[in-house]
Amino acid sequence: MRLRIDELAARTGVTSRNIRAYREKGLLPAPELEGRTGYYTDEHVQRLEIIEDLQRRGFSLEAIRQTLEAWSVGGDFSHLLGLQSLLNSPFHSEEPAFLSVPELLSRFPDAMADPTLLTRAVELGLLEAHDGEVMRVPSPLLVDAGTELVAVGVPLAEILDLVEQVQADMDDVATQFVGIVERNLVDPAQLTAPDGDEPRAVIAHLQRLRPLAMEVIRPILARRLTVQVDAAARRLAAAMRAAVDEPPET
Repeated sequence: MRLRIDELAARTGVTSRNIRAYREKGLLPAPELEGRTGYYTDEHVQRLEIIEDLQRRGFSLEAIRQTLEAWSVGGDFSHLLGLQSLLNSPFHSEEPAFLSVPELLSRFPDAMADPTLLTRAVELGLLEAHDGEVMRVPSPLLVDAGTELVAVGVPLAEILDLVEQVQADMDDVATQFVGIVERNLVDPAQLTAPDGDEPRAVIAHLQRLRPLAMEVIRPILARRLTVQVDAAARRLAAAMRAAVDEPPET
């Protein structure tokens, strides 16, 4: 692949100005020159994608520069491709499903009376527009759980409120968890192994992060649910006793 800077900008969505800035800061190699025209390659495309992704995740440009420099030690760009694959890989192997709008409305009747509920589900990432009246469902498990809650009488609006709150809480937990790993295992300034072993080791650590995070969260959530269910049971029992003990009105 050989791209001029304007073609690279169109391909990646990164402005020509930012591409030049990344070159000046050492994040991007210089293009191959032919006369006065610079040509960019697959490596530049991959680097730009990684730079933009890491910036969205809160990395500073200096941290990104050091990471890219370390991962490309010895010219083995495959480490960078491995990092990009890891960053873009899904959390688990759950396959998306496709449901028509009528199917969704049959599962969630509240949305018939209030179509904004489906719009909100899209905003929360629970549904994605696909083709006409067919919606892509990234996590069928979440939609199935919502279906069960609606079936036992929980309003869809309250379910969406819960999802929004859980997403915010889990984003905070995930940020803290990843921060701990970054500070202790993924220090870009320390990734200097010329033989390429350390970049592979760091990728392995990051790959283990996801299942480890689930192993941390699952038992904590289970214990907190047990505490809350027990508390709710005690409140219900107390309310029933109060109703039995209360003298009838005369």
